[in-house]
Amino acid sequence: MRLYTHPACLQHDPGAGQAESPARLRAVLQALDHDRFVMIDRIEAPRASREELLRVHDAAYVDRILSSAPASGTFRLDEDTLMSPASAEAALRAAGAAVAAVDAVMTGHTGHAFCAVRPPGHHATADKAMGFCLFNNIAVAAAHAVAAHGLKRVAIADFDVHHGNGTQDIFAAEPRVLFVSSHESPLYPGTGHEDEQGVGNIVNAPLSPGDGSYEFRELWDGLLLPRLHAFKPQLVLVSAGFDAHRDDPLANLRLSCEDFAWITERLVALAHAHAGGRLVSSLEGGYNLSALAASASAHVAALLD
Repeated sequence: MRLYTHPACLQHDPGAGQAESPARLRAVLQALDHDRFVMIDRIEAPRASREELLRVHDAAYVDRILSSAPASGTFRLDEDTLMSPASAEAALRAAGAAVAAVDAVMTGHTGHAFCAVRPPGHHATADKAMGFCLFNNIAVAAAHAVAAHGLKRVAIADFDVHHGNGTQDIFAAEPRVLFVSSHESPLYPGTGHEDEQGVGNIVNAPLSPGDGSYEFRELWDGLLLPRLHAFKPQLVLVSAGFDAHRDDPLANLRLSCEDFAWITERLVALAHAHAGGRLVSSLEGGYNLSALAASASAHVAALLD
């Protein structure tokens, strides 16, 4: 297994009081600095190329992100999404990590990979930064798998508590990519309703505030996992957000670390059934530091097993 990260992802600093802070990634990396993870190959993430970004983002948008990092302080792109001097570099490395991880699993250098990166990505649309996200890391990875590796069936499983509206928008008309999502509703960004189906390649499974392990597992076992298996993906990509944890301050679901281990085990089984074991996961949300660290650790342990 490989772990992709980069110091720039720790230097992206939206400022004091922001939920999406460098402390999040620091907590994840510290949790993975444990004897049981010693066998993981740790790889410095490369930058995503302009060509890779342009597969999912408009050229003017890419230019805006790369030119908007301030010399000091922060620059606000929207109410929630800010840039600091290191943010453009961090965004390039976060997207580049996902691309490099796809290349590694597709060429047999590893079976599974986890991208411990920030800023997160799944809210970023083709032309808009939002929800802490600059480039849509998992979408860049999926488009790379299709363009560079010729895949016809790429699955994206998103269990972040917030709906991955950007990923859905980018692939809504792309039948080679299946996007399935469980998420709390109503909640930011207000998308992810069951009738949002793209060209039959979008499957949304909203959860209600207060739902916990039973409802989460029932949705995945009863709806999302069967759709994934029917699709027979050649590659499994995961938007791994851990903010559905019961201790997270930004949402109202009641999941535990064991639930994240459970869904990871199911997605690993999916990858082995259809994709030669190929699975790439990229960090999205999670804003209680201890819950995030423990949940990410459970996720990576399940990827190792």
